[in-house]
Order: sequence, then structure tokens, then C-alpha cells
Amino acid sequence: MQRVALLGLGTMGAGMAANWLAKGFGLTVWNRTRARTQALAEKGARVATTPREAAEGADCVFAMVADDVASRAVWLGDDGALAGAKAGAVVVESSTLTPDWVRELAGHARVKGCAFLDAPVGGSRQAAASGELRLFVGGDAATLDKARPALIAIGSKIDLLGPAGAGATWKLINNQLIAAQVAALGEALDVARKSGFRPVQISSLILNGAAASPIVKMKLPSMLNGDYDEPDFALSLMLKDARYAAALAQSLGAPADLVSSAVKAFARAEAKGLGAKDIAAVAG
Repeated sequence: MQRVALLGLGTMGAGMAANWLAKGFGLTVWNRTRARTQALAEKGARVATTPREAAEGADCVFAMVADDVASRAVWLGDDGALAGAKAGAVVVESSTLTPDWVRELAGHARVKGCAFLDAPVGGSRQAAASGELRLFVGGDAATLDKARPALIAIGSKIDLLGPAGAGATWKLINNQLIAAQVAALGEALDVARKSGFRPVQISSLILNGAAASPIVKMKLPSMLNGDYDEPDFALSLMLKDARYAAALAQSLGAPADLVSSAVKAFARAEAKGLGAKDIAAVAG
């Protein structure tokens, strides 16, 4: 059975870690806030004091952190995971990051003698907990096969999309669409309420109409109830992703009007102190 190291125990990381433990993988975890490791330690995970220590001896080293800055910090430097990773280990970056940084990280991994995948995930907190994430993978087929046992323990669908950076690119496109839909739903609900429509009418009309995409169906009840306190996806992280997505579009000479508007909507919500709430709080 593969030995896995995981750097970062947020909503997604905690669910991934629990699945590896439940399915018999040896697991070492590291998190900047050590208190988050306690529940996993009680289930048998080894807790490391640095990313470097976490990576030592692991066959697959995963990171699930907030942004490019956090990713750079956990992988590089004397205490970074690459300093501890053994030659031949598979380095897997599952955070939502910029493709430029992911490709740079792939280069650092090659210098270290490690294989590399970028494998950001799609899915909710429940999908992470149940091992049903979707994995958007950049890398080569041989490396994917090497890491597959660890990946299928946390995901129900694996898409190999191209070389390193392809997974990161698609994840931003995916979240660009989600950000735009969720922001538009929040605005539409505000107009509907101010026009005098009752919540039960709003719900029925949207859910039985053409605009009822999966993300709209998922977030509409929370928006109508003002229930944002148990985030599937923190609003501040969606704001970061939308900013990365807008920058990607602009770098390619593609239009970024809608995602840029979503950035403004999520930034307004964050300015109200809602950053730690669910993305549905963009309607708050």
C-alpha cells in the first residue's frame, strides 16, 4: 500500500485524508494550524512538524492549500516538501493555482528527481468526505498510473487533460463558470425579492426553469435561507480563483467581462466580512 503525505487540511484536504486512512493508506499530514491535525491523528495519521518531514518516505506527496503563495511555501525551501521527498516519489499539487506557478513547480520536482502531477479537484465538501471528487489532471500517463491507487481512493472520476499545467488551467475555467453563475444568482434573487416575489415562488420558478444548473440548484436553498455558515467552498477562495481565472483569460487575449464582474461581486461580499462563509454568501 502506498504511503501518502498531505500538506493542508482545509475542507477538501480533511476529506481526502479521512478517505486515505479509511482505505488503509499510511498517511502523514502537515497543517499550518496544528489543531486541525488532531482528529486525523486519533484515526492513525502521523503528524509532521514541517512539510519536509511530512514528505520523507512518502510515495505520493499531495498539497491542498489556498493559493500560489501558500503552495510555494510548502514545497520550496529548506523545510519544504521537495527537500524531503525521495527520488521517484510522485509530487501532486491539488490546490487551485495559476498554471504558470504549477509549471514552475513541475520543473522544481524534475530537478529533485520526482514525478509530477497537477490534480486540482472538483466537488463539494460531501464529495471530498465520500471519496467522490473529480480530478482534473495535468501530467503524463505513466505518472498518473503510478499515483492512481492514491487518486482513486479520493476520486470517482479522473480526467487526464494534457501536460503539467493543464489541470490547473481547466480548474480555473471550471471555477470561472461557477463564479459567474453564483454571482448572477445572487443578483437575480435580490431583484426578485425587491420585486415582491416570495421565496417559495422564487424557488419553484428557478428550479423548474432553464437556468437551474447543478450549481444553481445546490446554492439556491442556502441563498434563500441566508444559511452560509458551513462552507462547501469558502467565499474568499472563490474570490481568489475568480481573480486567477480573469488573469488567465486576459493573458490569452480572451474576454474576461463576466468573470471580472464576478470578482467584483465576491469582493463586495468579502468586504462585508463574509470571506469565511460559503460562496452562497455572495447574495448576502
